[in-house]
Amino acid sequence: SLGELEEELKLALAPTDPADRKDVIVEVRQGVGGDEAALWAADVFRMLTRYAERRGFTVEQLETSGNEAGGFKEVVFAVKGEGAYSVFKWEAGTHRVQRVPETESQGRIHTSTATVAVMPEAEEVEVEIDQNDLKIDVYRSTGPGGQSVNTTDSAVRVTHVPTGIVVAMQDEKSQLQNKTKALRVLRARLFELERERQQAEQAEARRSQIGSGQRAEKIRTYNFPENRLTDHRVHLTVHRLDKILEGELDEFTEALAAEDRRRALETASA
Repeated sequence: SLGELEEELKLALAPTDPADRKDVIVEVRQGVGGDEAALWAADVFRMLTRYAERRGFTVEQLETSGNEAGGFKEVVFAVKGEGAYSVFKWEAGTHRVQRVPETESQGRIHTSTATVAVMPEAEEVEVEIDQNDLKIDVYRSTGPGGQSVNTTDSAVRVTHVPTGIVVAMQDEKSQLQNKTKALRVLRARLFELERERQQAEQAEARRSQIGSGQRAEKIRTYNFPENRLTDHRVHLTVHRLDKILEGELDEFTEALAAEDRRRALETASA
């Protein structure tokens, strides 16, 4: 019908984010809740990497900082493939879990969180880094629990003096490899900073987006006793949490993208 055609045309004309096509760098960190939060961060990491693989993207692990209990304080990875940002940008924010921790003898449900940051990976031409702005420290890598990974100063900490951004890498054996990775993450963070600055200037358009993708924003609740996932941005609830943790997130990505297009249209036609 003519009405449908009109809708489709409007959708085609709705502004898309130029970063949508890009690869991404994702950082998952434990939030509130101690060891249980670190275990939850590991679950979120697994869910996101499985989702990436299911969609045909490539995952490259960049840096992991584990804790004694087998979880992650932080894990950083890249997802590569056409349109990776358009899929993974919806994962940015706070993921809240409600479950009985394995260590809990009384069977009480705990609430803990993991935070996710998602940044488009910047090409070198897009973000010029002035070497004079960098302070580079090298030090010895340490494994979990403090045992030494190696005896050379291969770990690298890069500080971008003008912004105060610090990126540390120690997973690779060589200082050069660690520095190269650190600069990739720094470039993505600077690119994201610049995007945020531009988006703040277009504050009106930004307000129409679903959520800000800030770490602090609570985007989902994962409830284990009820096998339930709720996305608070689109008020979508499903009762198949087990499948979602294996990476079946497509339904949520589609709902969020559709809602975002709807809002973009409202803004465009207002």
